[in-house]
Amino acid sequence: MPTQRETDEAEIRRLVGQIVEGLQGKDLEGLKRLYATDIVSFDVEPPLQHVGIEAKLKNWAPVFTFFTSVTYEVRDLTLTVGDDVAFGHAFARLSGTLKDGTATRGMWVRVTYCLKKIDGTWLIAHDQVSVPLDISSGKAVVDLEP
Repeated sequence: MPTQRETDEAEIRRLVGQIVEGLQGKDLEGLKRLYATDIVSFDVEPPLQHVGIEAKLKNWAPVFTFFTSVTYEVRDLTLTVGDDVAFGHAFARLSGTLKDGTATRGMWVRVTYCLKKIDGTWLIAHDQVSVPLDISSGKAVVDLEP
């Protein structure tokens, strides 16, 4: 019989899998169900923060207009799960086929998830995506592989 912690971790892993499915299926409504309404997101695109579910969805929406098909991968997801809060980190890559037919490999980014159990359901309350920086040049390093 799995422990509550094991059950919660499995549920969170399914939630991250639903992010993958939502992006690949271009399903903003499906993605909306995965985030707390007051999410604060630090993504690679400006501004410095996206506050609230509508801002988070507005950040995802261009992906669906730039790409005719989307591939999203999450690798090496590591989780720490408490009773009603959890956090995790992973590598993620968004790629796909652009509207002009060009296939993109995308770049690997680092992602951190912070989750809360709200009314018995795990939701993402904060996420942060980052790209390594070459300090001497001030430029992002986008060709690294996990």
